[in-house]
Amino acid sequence: MASSDALLPISAREEDPLVSDGSRSDPNAETHRRKRPVKGLLAVSFGLLFIAFYVVLIATHHGSSRSNDVKIESDETATTTSRARLAGVSEKSNDQLWKLSGERNTVSFAWNNSVLSWQRTAFHFQPEQNWMNDPNGPLFYKGWYHFFYQYNPNAAVWGDIVWGHAVSKDLIHWVHLPIAMVADQWYDANGVWTGSATFLDDGSLVMLYTGSTDKSVQVQNLAYPEDLNDPLLLKWVKYSGNPVLVPPPGILPKDFRDPTTAWKTSDGKWRITIGSKINKTGISLVYDTIDFKTYEKHDTLLHKVPNTGMWECVDFYPVSKTAVNGLDTSVNGPNVKHIVKASMDDTRFDHYAVGTYFDSNGTWIPDDPTIDVGMSASLRYDYGKFYASKTFYDQNKGRRILWSWIGESDSEAADVQKGWSSLQGIPRTVVLDTKTGKNLIQWPVEEIKSLRLSSKQFDMEVGPGSVVPVDVDSAAQLDIEAEFEIKKESLDKILGDSSVVAEAEEFSCQKSGGASVRGALGPFGFSVLADKSLSEQTPVYFYLAKGKDSKLKTFFCTDTSRSTFANDVVKPIYGSAVPVLKGEKLTMRILVDHSIVEGFAQGGRTCITSRVYPTKAIYGAAKLFVFNNAIDATVTASFKVWQMNSAFIHPYSEEAVRALSST
Repeated sequence: MASSDALLPISAREEDPLVSDGSRSDPNAETHRRKRPVKGLLAVSFGLLFIAFYVVLIATHHGSSRSNDVKIESDETATTTSRARLAGVSEKSNDQLWKLSGERNTVSFAWNNSVLSWQRTAFHFQPEQNWMNDPNGPLFYKGWYHFFYQYNPNAAVWGDIVWGHAVSKDLIHWVHLPIAMVADQWYDANGVWTGSATFLDDGSLVMLYTGSTDKSVQVQNLAYPEDLNDPLLLKWVKYSGNPVLVPPPGILPKDFRDPTTAWKTSDGKWRITIGSKINKTGISLVYDTIDFKTYEKHDTLLHKVPNTGMWECVDFYPVSKTAVNGLDTSVNGPNVKHIVKASMDDTRFDHYAVGTYFDSNGTWIPDDPTIDVGMSASLRYDYGKFYASKTFYDQNKGRRILWSWIGESDSEAADVQKGWSSLQGIPRTVVLDTKTGKNLIQWPVEEIKSLRLSSKQFDMEVGPGSVVPVDVDSAAQLDIEAEFEIKKESLDKILGDSSVVAEAEEFSCQKSGGASVRGALGPFGFSVLADKSLSEQTPVYFYLAKGKDSKLKTFFCTDTSRSTFANDVVKPIYGSAVPVLKGEKLTMRILVDHSIVEGFAQGGRTCITSRVYPTKAIYGAAKLFVFNNAIDATVTASFKVWQMNSAFIHPYSEEAVRALSST
């Protein structure tokens, strides 16, 4: 493997305080893995014939299900073998990892139980064991927050997908409940996939979800609670007439999934949208319904963007142009904008755009077509490891909350060894940035502050080329809030110096070489999960670049390229530009929880989530540093660091539920 020194320009190597003396893999693009096995491409003509055949198949299934219950059982038994073959199948494989890293013949790292045990988070939601991916149907009901999720109860890799279920009083402390829905019908025999919840006018609740049939066709199904008086919603009933929707003509059988929460139209109907694609154009289909059992498909689409590929986990919701509270999904009006978000199956990124919704025909257009959903320059919820996200309106506190699946960046073999894979990011509130009107603001839910323990305040000047240890105890569970300011004389000098290269138009965190490459005005920030010698570290930082117009452009980045000595880990450099308005200081917040680091810049205008797997900077050896790797500028840093407590996340028992109820 090449030394990380190879990333540095010759002029920067000699005195760079962040250059490690250990060898590293070069940073690489993320490993791509998702909830479905890799999809084969089917010819359009074959797809249309298959759909026609499938309409007959549905009729056959429904006929048999209504006349002969034994027939359903027989069909399900027939598909058991094919489902079993899916057990252990994952899009995350060592072969893909080595292909991306360029180290195909490298022997995987020798993980031990002590290191793997440390990687498990303390205050992020994750199952007790095995595989988890998409958030499903989050909601608040009778005093409880409910969280459903894609879950494999049998292994730490994708397969045998059912709906896991947990409840909380505060989105932080959780009790796992019994599995909510399993793959026990022909229409979901190959998986109970992603879905969304909708509250009806009478307070009742329905759930729409995608099922992968015994023929691996994606269909939409209806389920509802068995007992609406049960605040824990322990038992769910699948509608006897499922599926309620099948792929329409022109849509391939494996390109029709993830129905949204429904919203009310002006004429009193319910409306949903479902992600799909036509050739390489990502689309969002629109359906109206009165009873969630029969549907009318619109001839028009909610939206489409060429060359973006399959749209998964589409989300659609209103945001206020004037207030900082969340809005129910059905709200519309002159002071409302609408967000369209899609998870891009081709890239595994979650893109969104701000725009205008037209109720009359069920269409939406972006405010700025140059940053439409899925385009290379479009906005993302998060510029790190963050996918298949889902929002819900929390009527309890009048806010919209965002959940997201945070996958792993290590090898499948390591996941199998540790017995679990993936977690959920800390839930975030989502509002429109009323100062810019062009982007969202995301921020950890206020309840996370309840885990804060002891804190220390620091105020210091950090000179060029400096790395300063921060005097805190073990740095594996932290909440950091910081302000940075570059001295005015440094800014004036650099902006007025024609010899300083204008790089803002070309700079990107991903291609910059990371935090060890020095510029006139950066990078500067924190190195988290670092060992004492900085041989392992994960810098989270700002970088200011001068533009050709002599104005500054600010970037927010996370560099995982030196986060671990392990070689079977993908270690990218993440980041993006972040808007900084006149008079604003540079601010960031970082949540550190063992193997996950979440960064929020400028109040949440730009966010980065990363997974890291240190081998030395663990337990008491995990340290925190503040650094300034700028060549000329002095930075003033004012920050507070909290130690974080662990969350109460327990297996299901009546005692555990009672204990959580009393908190």
